[in-house]
Amino acid sequence: MSLTSYLAAPPRTKIMLLKKSGVNHLPRFRNPNSKIPVTFRSCLHPPIRYSHIMFATSGILFAFEHSNAAGKGVIFLLMIGSIFSWSVMWSKFTQLRAAQRSTLLFLKGFRSSTEPLDPYLSGRPPGESPQAIIYHAGAKELCFHLTGSSAIDSTLATRLSSARSISETGMNSVRTAMERAVGEESLKLEANLILLATAVSGAPFLGLLGTVWGVMDAFSDIALAGQASLAAMAPGVSGALITTVTGLLVAIPAMFGYNYLTTSIRSLNLQMENFAAECAAVFEHRFTARS
Repeated sequence: MSLTSYLAAPPRTKIMLLKKSGVNHLPRFRNPNSKIPVTFRSCLHPPIRYSHIMFATSGILFAFEHSNAAGKGVIFLLMIGSIFSWSVMWSKFTQLRAAQRSTLLFLKGFRSSTEPLDPYLSGRPPGESPQAIIYHAGAKELCFHLTGSSAIDSTLATRLSSARSISETGMNSVRTAMERAVGEESLKLEANLILLATAVSGAPFLGLLGTVWGVMDAFSDIALAGQASLAAMAPGVSGALITTVTGLLVAIPAMFGYNYLTTSIRSLNLQMENFAAECAAVFEHRFTARS
């Protein structure tokens, strides 16, 4: 086995190869400056220590400290955008979850009722279900064309039982009312998604602007100092790159949230359109077939 293949092998494979070669007991060493014994196994697979995390955090703080005023301003704007994008994602997740839960309860009651207007006559509010709101819009328009009034009172059920069948013009008005409700509910679901789209597309470019600005200032300072060395260049470049990192940290979660929300809202819009067609067919079969 070549040295390159041995170095590329996982630690478990290295240990097996050493044992086959006659090394049955892996040696243990002790660092004189540490109380933790060092074994051959730990050298093959060193653990991630807390100091490594602290080093990464100190690197971010070092970069922020050496960022110029423009870079810190860009970071401040990106942090504000991150707060807005996370608040939009949380509110939309909560809204979609509540809408789906309320819709399941409403559809169960609607499809199990003997009369299509029973949920409307019960007087229960539609709640947060888009399908319930669409149904109430269609039922209200239907009651108006059947009885001349859509107000829910003790005589509405009696007046509906003695009402004549609805005309085709009235049925078209019922469909129009439900289609209008579908559009209004779609706008409610899609509200504030523009903030996520802006965070996805704008945050990386805003971070890149801060990086380019910081690199330009870093090279200007090197030119004024008259010496070009890595030690003189590193702080300015590090402070410039942190704006790009911040922009990506804002854009990546917003991208995943935006994709999930748009897919879920598109599915809900399709479900609302299908329910509006189903509800219109139920109303038409029940209230246009009578003589």
